[in-house]
Formats: sequence, structure tokens, C-alpha cells
Amino acid sequence: MSAQRPITVAVIFGGRSVEHDVSVVTGHQVMKAFDTTRYEVVPVYIDREGRWYSGASLLDLKNYEDDVTRAADVKRVVLSPSTQHHGLIIDPLPQGLFAKSRIKRIDVVFPALHGSHGEDGTLQGLLELADIPYVGCGVLASAVANDKLVTKSLLRQYNVPVVDAIGFTRAEWDDHPDAIISEIVARFGFPVFVKPVTLGSSIGIAKVSTEDLLRASIDVAANLDSRIMVEQAVENAVEINCALLGNGSDIRASVLEQPVSWDDFLTYEEKYLRGGEGMKSAERIIPAPISEELTARIQTLARQAFIAIGGRGTARIDFLVQPDSGEIYLNELNTLPGSLAFYLWQAEGLSPSAVVEQLVT
Repeated sequence: MSAQRPITVAVIFGGRSVEHDVSVVTGHQVMKAFDTTRYEVVPVYIDREGRWYSGASLLDLKNYEDDVTRAADVKRVVLSPSTQHHGLIIDPLPQGLFAKSRIKRIDVVFPALHGSHGEDGTLQGLLELADIPYVGCGVLASAVANDKLVTKSLLRQYNVPVVDAIGFTRAEWDDHPDAIISEIVARFGFPVFVKPVTLGSSIGIAKVSTEDLLRASIDVAANLDSRIMVEQAVENAVEINCALLGNGSDIRASVLEQPVSWDDFLTYEEKYLRGGEGMKSAERIIPAPISEELTARIQTLARQAFIAIGGRGTARIDFLVQPDSGEIYLNELNTLPGSLAFYLWQAEGLSPSAVVEQLVT
């Protein structure tokens, strides 16, 4: 009997969003987790301009210190929308008399893109069009979770507690800044959090306690996103995170973590840019030092929220908890968590290889 053919998995990472570097780290952690005796891993790197590449040199994170796309084995590729191709077109614009394009068939795609043009449902839509199976949330769940205001609106319908916020567009801010500031101060006072609506990884987020800083922080957020929200601060809250794995009614909640930061929230650098290890390298307490009753409530709310958006595969949900009162608020729902939350599953004895195996199969 002939040996079974390895499953060909394309791991797509990089991308055009401001979370490009985070995605490169996540992509490499995912690729390293696969058992190469059972899987053929095809790296697909998207540069900051949106050009797609594939080649063995993309497997080594050290190669990104220079322009990895100039390596001899790295070729331009595109994902074919044709269901007949079911994969990548390698060298789509061949140069030379005898050069020609070829098709690399893909069994399943593992998205490792964060933020816009990847985690927001756009890549998932392209994969649906091409009829290529993929890991993780579908188009709608990805789009909903990527939009913080839509997420809040939906979760309220499912009785999942969220923090109150005011949302507005960049154009509205340009036209009526004083009116927006007045509404924020009257409704929430200080401190408040300023956030771009569709960005993750703490990019563009600021906690502010004065009107001058509020204006400046909104300007920063408006340069990053066309929609901005200002959120009421939850006083004396601690961040507690929970990862999820599964589909439908069979969703497993991880052990909880409490990230440790020198500030009131984890910055982008604290979360992701520590020696290329992503969230794995951030300081945290696992399991979170909270009661069993509070732990169970958070895990239940995490499953409830994931089901509400129609999630599948994996997610990490970040909560704000007031330990004295026991109040819990869902803060952020990440359908493609940085480092895929491997560290939370490892705390339960589930290796990265076991996580990707479950997600792919």
C-alpha cells in the first residue's frame, strides 16, 4: 500500500494592515507547529503593498531581516478564484521565452493575517469564491468580530455585557469635533479609552484623562481608521483572557490568563514585538488569580459570545473584570488571536501541534 499523500496547507501571513509584523510572527509560529511528516506546509507571504509570494526561504523568520522576497526561490503567486485550480498560480506573469505559470493545488488554507484585508472576512470571502477549505471563522463572523461597534451591538442582543461607547466617523470628527468632545465628556467624564473601530493588537488605543489628550488621541485614531470609538473606562478592572477551540456546541474554553503590564493596558509592543515571539513572550499569570466561580462565568460568557457571532475554529476573548464587585465586561473578540493563543493551550497540556491538527481536521 502506498503512503498517504501529505495534506497541503497554505499558511497565509503578512498583509497590508498595520498589524503586518504581528501576522508574520503568528504565521511562523503556526508553520512551526505542523508535523511535516503529515503536512506539506506552503508559506504564502503578503507584503505591505499586497503582493503575494511563496518559497522555502519564507519559512525562516531570520530571512525577514533583509528583503526576503528577493531570495532566489521566492516567487510571486496569486490565489486563483477558479474552483478548477483550487490553489495558487505560481509565477503568474512569467518572464522569458520558456517560462510559464504553474498551479499549486492547496488542500486547506490556514489564515494567519491580522486586521484589515485578512481577519475582517475579505480573505475568507476569496477562499469561499475559490471553494478552498480554510481554518477559522467564516466571512460574517470575521467581519463582525473585526468591528468593535458591531460586536458590541450584536452581543447586547445575547445578554453579553460590554462596555458603553460612543462611535463616530472620521468625517464627523472633522466636521464637528467640539460637539463630539462635549458628548463624550458629558456622558463618560474621564478617564476614557480612544480606539480605532477595526484595528486590533492595541494599535491606536489610548487611555486619556484630559480634553487635550482626548482630542490628540482621536486625531491619531482617525489617521488609522475611518471610524473611531471612545469607550467608558472600567475603573479598577483587570484584564482576563480566555481562548476557545471548537465548533458549534462543542467549544472548549482554555485556562484563563491575567496579562501583566506596567500600564493600564497592554501596548502593541508589549503584546507582540518582544524578540519575535509574539504573545508567547508577554508577561502573564496563568491561571488567572481569580475565584473558580468567576472563572466559570468568564468561560461561559466566552462560549456564549463565540456562538453569538457564529464563530468556529479558534478565538481569544479579552474581558475586563472588577474583582471586588464581580462585574465582567467583554472587551475584545479576536477571531485570529496573536500567536494563536498557543500558550494558553500549552498550560492545559495541549501542544501547538495538537491545536493546529484539531483546527485543520
